[in-house]
Amino acid sequence: MRLILASSSRYRKAMLERLGIPFASISPDADESPLPGETPSQLAQRLSMAKAQAVLAAHPGAVVIGSDQVATLGGSPIGKPGNFERAKKQLEALSGRTVEFHSALCVTDGKRYEIDDVVTRCRFRSLSTSEIIAYLEKEQPYDTAGSAKAEGLGIALMDSMESNDPTAIIGLPLIALCRMLRAFGLDPLGAAGAPHTSLEQS
Repeated sequence: MRLILASSSRYRKAMLERLGIPFASISPDADESPLPGETPSQLAQRLSMAKAQAVLAAHPGAVVIGSDQVATLGGSPIGKPGNFERAKKQLEALSGRTVEFHSALCVTDGKRYEIDDVVTRCRFRSLSTSEIIAYLEKEQPYDTAGSAKAEGLGIALMDSMESNDPTAIIGLPLIALCRMLRAFGLDPLGAAGAPHTSLEQS
C-alpha cells in the first residue's frame, strides 16, 4: 500500500518522517481560493480534501494525506507575509491578540475519507517594535502564516498556546493523523524504521 503526502512543504515532510512509515511527497495542483461565505474551518477542510484528491487522481490505489492550515484573527484569514515589511505589519497587528490556526487533515484512498480540523489558539505577547524586528531578522518566517514559527524562535513571541495536539501548529497534526492511518491499516508502530522516498512534482 503506497502512502503519499500531498504536499511539498518541508515542514510537513519532516513531521511525517517522525512516524517512520515510507511515503512519497508530491505537490498537489489545487485551487486554494476561498469560496464566498466559507468559514476558516470549512476552507481548511475543503482544501485538505482537494489536495488529496488531486494527487490521488494521478496515483490511484494509493493512500493520500492532504493537509491545509488557515490562520485567522477575529475570524478573518491571515496569509503568509512573503517579505519583511508585511511580516512586521502582521506581527504588529497580532501583538497582544489571539490567533486561531485551523490545521485540517484528509486521508483517503478514493473510497474512504477521514477528515478532521485541529484548532490551536496562540496568544501573542504585547510585542515591541524592537522585539518584532529582532525576531524577523533572526528567523525570517516569511513563508509562515502569522509570521511566527512556533516550532522555532517564534515560541518566544507567545503568551500561551492551547491545542489537543501539540504538533498541529506546525501544519500536520500527528495525533489525528495516526488515528486516521490506523483506519487504513497503516499503523505507525507496526511500520517503524522504513525509509522515506521523495517524489516531488511541480
